[in-house]
Amino acid sequence: MLSVLLKEHQAKQAARREIQEKRRREAIAASSLFTHALVDNLNSGVAQAYVNQKKLDAEAKQLQSHAAQFTKQTMQWLQMMEHFNQALKEIGDVENWAKSIETDMRTVSSALEYAYKDQSQRT
Repeated sequence: MLSVLLKEHQAKQAARREIQEKRRREAIAASSLFTHALVDNLNSGVAQAYVNQKKLDAEAKQLQSHAAQFTKQTMQWLQMMEHFNQALKEIGDVENWAKSIETDMRTVSSALEYAYKDQSQRT
């Protein structure tokens, strides 16, 4: 009788150990699944942030490139305007020079006419 009870007790303990081991494996598997799901969720957020950062970096480089190109083009426009202004000044200078020459020539012409008239009246 005692040996039967002992065998029953040992059988119950073995069954409990099996159930406990099964539950432990299930808990480990469930915690592993939970951990993987949690890490995947966090990684997807991190991956999205990384992708967004790469896009921002690319756009920043493109913006910097466009800004440099715009600056270069603006400098070219400023040089062209400076050359245009210089050409206009030169045209103005030539016009003033021509007017001055014309005035001098009229003065010389008037003086010659006056001298010619004066000489013809004397003779």
